[in-house]
Amino acid sequence: MIKEFKILLVEDDAIEIMKLRRTMESLNLPHNIIEANNGEEALESLQDPKELPDLILLDLNMPKMNGIEFLNLLKGIEDLKLIPTIILTTSGNHKDILTCYRLGISGYITKPTKYTDYLEKLRSLFEYWNFNELTKAS
Repeated sequence: MIKEFKILLVEDDAIEIMKLRRTMESLNLPHNIIEANNGEEALESLQDPKELPDLILLDLNMPKMNGIEFLNLLKGIEDLKLIPTIILTTSGNHKDILTCYRLGISGYITKPTKYTDYLEKLRSLFEYWNFNELTKAS
């Protein structure tokens, strides 16, 4: 059985947002996507404790507040730091990867250029979190 997640997508690129939505449809996933265009908007959306997401998908390269700046703040807030946060970005920079893991992310996925590869990566991601005990505990 597929658990329905509330997912906060922190992404400033409209094409990437459409690609994620298309992927969710293709995979027939019931997840509810909440969009934020940068880290500032994402923090605003996390203000209501009754509306917290089950999972955060976070791009790194964004205006106003980038993904690493957002992570620094998020992981310092007691009520928010355990929300599983997956980096979904074009950056394969080794320094970015290490920085994000040191800040407490749950995974790091580099966006592939081929849609079929993207689809398979997201299928695996959502299958994993469907069975992960942390998402069942919330």
